[in-house]
Amino acid sequence: MTTTQMRIFKAEFFKALANPVRISILDLLRTGEKSVNDLAISIPMEQSAVSQHLAILRAKHLVKNRKEGNSVFYSIADPAIFVLLDDAARIFKNNLIDLQDLVSNAEV
Repeated sequence: MTTTQMRIFKAEFFKALANPVRISILDLLRTGEKSVNDLAISIPMEQSAVSQHLAILRAKHLVKNRKEGNSVFYSIADPAIFVLLDDAARIFKNNLIDLQDLVSNAEV
């Protein structure tokens, strides 16, 4: 894979994460496998909309699925995604603290 191809891959990967619903789905799957119905109830959102978000996550190999009867269950494909999400949360908190300090100093 060339450097350009890797950059495109990374951009597409992060694009799949660039939605609060998809982040919510990943957070819900942190505790284990869930059905589409369970996810739809927890978010809350129509099952069809949740399925569309899951399809995007599945296309980027962030989640995997299995069928049991009429139900489809989803789980995390690679738990390393949680390291990335946790790091992103830390970066956000660090930036938020810096922003709060900036606002506090400006209120003179």
